[in-house]
Amino acid sequence: MVNKLKKIKILIIEDDDDVRNNIVTLLEEENYHVSSADGGKSGIELAKKEIPDLIISDILMPGVDGYQVLEELSKNKVLRTIPFIFLTAKVEREDIRKGMQLGADDYLFKPFKSEELLSAITSRIRKREVIKWGQITKSNKTKNEKIKKYNEDDKIFLNMNGKPNYIQINGIIYITAENQYTSIRLVNGDNILVRKSISLWEESLPNKKFIRIHRSTIINSDFIVKMERWYNSSFLFYLKGVKEPFVISKRFSSKLRKNQI
Repeated sequence: MVNKLKKIKILIIEDDDDVRNNIVTLLEEENYHVSSADGGKSGIELAKKEIPDLIISDILMPGVDGYQVLEELSKNKVLRTIPFIFLTAKVEREDIRKGMQLGADDYLFKPFKSEELLSAITSRIRKREVIKWGQITKSNKTKNEKIKKYNEDDKIFLNMNGKPNYIQINGIIYITAENQYTSIRLVNGDNILVRKSISLWEESLPNKKFIRIHRSTIINSDFIVKMERWYNSSFLFYLKGVKEPFVISKRFSSKLRKNQI
């Protein structure tokens, strides 16, 4: 159960007055602390001021749209960890993929039921509490406990389908977060699900080769075959053997260039 002894702060960013007011009323009745903004620019400013526990934003808004809101907040070390739910009337696969690759946690399609909204909020808040608990547990470990740092030619021991296996570091194309797990895509086409956070992978993998492109994905720079400009100063990166490109913000693409890719 989500702890409501301390009121959860939720920010609503929605340019439609009726939709925004209805959501605010619903959430206040559920004992949430709710603030709202009628556009992307004011929503970004309010997020920086209040540091909410969760953000719900429409996508199609005049001026600064929902994608730009999410990309701007992802530049802030504190705000990038806040669960982010998109509201949209668009159901195109490309739109969903774009939001998820920019770091969105969930989508709600208009018109949605009150129960769907409340369920999505509860799920995301609970997930964030689990992550916070994991971070606290990690910080309480002894200082002598060190994370193993791998070299490019090392092998990693993994339990695959109940059997012990070793995988070559160089054979990893990318790693993506999957709730409390991470999915490893190998050069042979296999996908392996392991119980290890994306942050721990970032700390243990060779950081000249493996680059974290946003909060849910790490890619092996050796597999980059093409880069092209895309939406709002972001880029598309194509990896060898992978059909779908990855969206990388301007900030992360600069990080890639600094690593001499």
